[in-house]
Amino acid sequence: MNGSVRIGRVLGAPLLVHWTVPLLVLLFGYSLGSQTLPLWLPGRSNATYTVAGLLGALLLVGSLLAHEAAHAFIARRKDIPVQDVTLWALGGMTRMGKPRTAGAAFLVAVGGPLTSLVVGAAALGAGVAVNALFGWAVPAAVLVWLAWVNVLLGVFNLLPAAPLDGGRVVQSVIWWRTGDRDRAERAAARCGQVLGFLLIAGGWVLLLRGSLGGLWLMVIGFFVLVVAGAERRQAGMAAALHGVRAADAMSSPVETCPDWLTVERCVDDVAMRARHSVLPLIDFEGRPSGLVDLSRFAGIPVPQRRTVRVRDVATPLSQCTTCAPDDLLEGVLERARPSRSGIRVLVTDGTLLVGVITARDIARLAQRHSLRGTKGVPNNDADDG
Repeated sequence: MNGSVRIGRVLGAPLLVHWTVPLLVLLFGYSLGSQTLPLWLPGRSNATYTVAGLLGALLLVGSLLAHEAAHAFIARRKDIPVQDVTLWALGGMTRMGKPRTAGAAFLVAVGGPLTSLVVGAAALGAGVAVNALFGWAVPAAVLVWLAWVNVLLGVFNLLPAAPLDGGRVVQSVIWWRTGDRDRAERAAARCGQVLGFLLIAGGWVLLLRGSLGGLWLMVIGFFVLVVAGAERRQAGMAAALHGVRAADAMSSPVETCPDWLTVERCVDDVAMRARHSVLPLIDFEGRPSGLVDLSRFAGIPVPQRRTVRVRDVATPLSQCTTCAPDDLLEGVLERARPSRSGIRVLVTDGTLLVGVITARDIARLAQRHSLRGTKGVPNNDADDG
């Protein structure tokens, strides 16, 4: 996710924190310290409320991390590769490969919500114990608040709609019953779109009644709607990729650029005739050495272009996604590294660059698949409006 900073690792996977996480801490810390705690325990000092609110918000971030760590842990146990874990304002996200079986998908999906419910139960028990044994009312109240939020988080995530965990559960069950993963993904995504509309509508009603919580509900609904729509399109595209090799999808021959050229020479001699928005680089021996996004050149002042080498602004080969011509495209895309430019894969045969795969190539495949799927098939949807 753009705007995220890596701060460490969790269960061997990179842990990223989005810039919105501090906003999440401030929002929940302010709500807890200025509204909830004064209502539950009046008469304490403002400093007490402020410190307790911030500590409660930090504990909430920790519980979100536990939720995502549970997904990552189960995925690792089921031999599913985990790319990274990201925390952001609306919770967390664990990027991983696709489960190989419906059972594995089910276990990965339920792991997060169950962890939230366990954390909620543990926090509630700790809060009751702290208050009963020591009489610490403020820490007990923070723990009870944390328990309530985690239970709410666990229950909400179990709603049967993608991209929520409950949607993954529905997806795994349909996959198990039908044996068709693509159909299951499309069904879960449709449920997500419906849920997104309902959340937006409910938030709007609350907002009209003067509740600012409705705005937060609308933001969540919009996120669910957008992601569910993207997942539905992705599920539809997956059918076009079954059995397709990288060689069948790549653009070849592909324009390359020597990595020792200056940016100025690259722009004048190579980039102006390139077909793609990315340009593979080769070293002195003709081996691929990296990939440069042509948009990077626009940010380099013209005088500096005469001295800056292309390799100085490129992504090195070690950080690029590469594959062999006979690799299945589905597997390649699952392990593709994220990029602002979308899909960027270098296809190599040994030390020789033979092609490049971009988002445009994938879209072309999907378009051809849709044309083959509708050719000669009567249009039975003409009356659907």
